[in-house]
Amino acid sequence: MNDDLFLGFDLSTQQIKAIAINSKLQPIIEANVEFDVDTPEYLTKKGVFTNAERQEVYAPVVMWIKAFDVLLGKLQMAGLDFAKVKCISGAGQQHGSVFWSEDAESMLASLDSEKTLAEQLDGRQFSHDMSPNWQDHSTGKECDAIEDTLGGPEKIAQLTGSKAHHRFTGPQIMRFRTLHPEKYDKTWRISLVSSFFASILLGKIAPIDVSDVCGMNLWDIPNSKWNDEIVRLVAGGTEAGKVELLRKLGEVELDGGKDLGPISNYYVRRFGFSSDCFITPVTGDNPATILALPLRPLDVIVSLGTSTTLLVSTPVYKTSPSYHIFSHPTTKGLYMGMLCYCNGSLAREKVRDEINVISPPSSDSWSSFNEAALTSPPLGVDSGNTSKIGIYFPLPEIIPDCKPGVWRFINDADSLHNASAEEWDIPTADARTILESQNLSMRLRAGPMLSSTGQPRRVYVVGGGSRNPAICEVTGQIFGPTEGVFKLELSNACALGSAYKALWSTQRMVDSSTGEYETFDDFLADRWDESTMIAKVDVGYRKGLWEKYGEVLPAFETAEKVAVESK
Repeated sequence: MNDDLFLGFDLSTQQIKAIAINSKLQPIIEANVEFDVDTPEYLTKKGVFTNAERQEVYAPVVMWIKAFDVLLGKLQMAGLDFAKVKCISGAGQQHGSVFWSEDAESMLASLDSEKTLAEQLDGRQFSHDMSPNWQDHSTGKECDAIEDTLGGPEKIAQLTGSKAHHRFTGPQIMRFRTLHPEKYDKTWRISLVSSFFASILLGKIAPIDVSDVCGMNLWDIPNSKWNDEIVRLVAGGTEAGKVELLRKLGEVELDGGKDLGPISNYYVRRFGFSSDCFITPVTGDNPATILALPLRPLDVIVSLGTSTTLLVSTPVYKTSPSYHIFSHPTTKGLYMGMLCYCNGSLAREKVRDEINVISPPSSDSWSSFNEAALTSPPLGVDSGNTSKIGIYFPLPEIIPDCKPGVWRFINDADSLHNASAEEWDIPTADARTILESQNLSMRLRAGPMLSSTGQPRRVYVVGGGSRNPAICEVTGQIFGPTEGVFKLELSNACALGSAYKALWSTQRMVDSSTGEYETFDDFLADRWDESTMIAKVDVGYRKGLWEKYGEVLPAFETAEKVAVESK
């Protein structure tokens, strides 16, 4: 057992990564292939093609196949003993779709081990050679049609976990059917990027994963089935069209640890994989991220990168057009909540740079910003009911749907008004206020997904911003996690979470009294060495302060509405 290896892949927008771990969760070998660098013949930029006029962003499917060839070669050169790999799982960029031709499965099943994948999976297997990317914004008309027909964004969110989104696969299929009717008619099956990758490994078309399917606007999450009304609309409005689209979509695998079958003989013969190595469902990249640590219910991950993303594990199916709810990738009865913001580090860096002009930093570029943030009192006031509230969007924001701009308000017990120059020390006061603004927005929306109090157990911070002590401290003050804020290094989170899932799928125990499998979180927690994996960076809950921030949430929500409605 000590020699067994478990392999996780991550097929993301700009690269494909792999990591092999042993049964003690220890990484053994890692490798990656960057599309623009390692497969330059496809001429992509940051892994995609862009048609700005039509707001389309897409990637060539055959590029991913060629990149997988290259990645397997890199793993082989790095010394990976493929014969020791017992199970494989993976993650795929969410929402993208792959359109298979009717010859696809027979070609997958008859691959020649003397040839590369790219030599054989050369495009004939696909009715359409491109996959829409999550950055695509071309489906506004389709999103409007879905929401208008089904009863608005709240209703769509209640059914599918999210309002209709441009990048989601349902609207993308709807547009593809209208724009390319001949290609749609020739499409035998439709995969997500995740199930496409599982299909390449299996040598047959794989089912869609229980969590990744929630990024389609087609899956009825509460009832665990395709939503007939939305599928019918996407398929053209007829019963016959609905039946045909359901056939193209196929089944959804509800068990995230299911043995989907052995790896294709192609890999056994060409690379020396064991014929006993099996494949488990490949999920989306965001669901895979929450598998990179034993995330308990009421735990939150905040990714502090160029954009800001919040992920939460929750037993509560509480929907809103403002965020996403997905079924948990491994645990029945749990859900994954997700908030995605365009503005993250760019907004913070803009304030930092403005402060550095008037107060050159004494050490690193953040020292003046951090000093201003931590010496300013919470909400900009030492006492009383008055508070400062700022909204900072250098980029157009999606939460809320708002144009770029900066808004500064003074809130007192009775009113909210625009701050005057005398009331706001620009830019010094912005240091704390921008951190409060970003965290208040997340707390406002994540609260319903947590307990009745809206208070998390833990907050895990990842990404570049997690290295900044001021950001971590303000995050802890506003979220008030009962056990604190923890920094987590997750450079290969999706691939690592996938490798952990492969291990769990192989070794999970069954409770003889209930017939239920050991949960992923329990399984991982038993093997997780917290002392080496994470570092506590803030105490979290401070009595009185967390409550004070809670009291200002209604005023903050009003401030956001003013920003959205301003011309």
